[in-house]
Amino acid sequence: MSKFKLKVSSRLLKKKIRKQGFLGQKHCRFCSDKEQEQFLDYKNVNMLRGFLTERGKILPSRVSGNCFHHQRELSNQIKIARSMALLAYCTINR
Repeated sequence: MSKFKLKVSSRLLKKKIRKQGFLGQKHCRFCSDKEQEQFLDYKNVNMLRGFLTERGKILPSRVSGNCFHHQRELSNQIKIARSMALLAYCTINR
């Protein structure tokens, strides 16, 4: 047996610590609470704004934690709200 320890760089240690910090599983809020699913509508603009970035883009499911079915439904409702002029397509910072 060798008595040499593998030298681990500080960058890899930081990466390992970062990975351990996010061990919690993401869950779809619409699957866990069926009442939330009823509020998934294009007229509920305040809730839909929570799934947009500050530039007006739709948050991906890897960030929001939504399942495929609800992410698809959410993006469709946001697109309907945009076409009805309830939500902006993008924000302009002046």
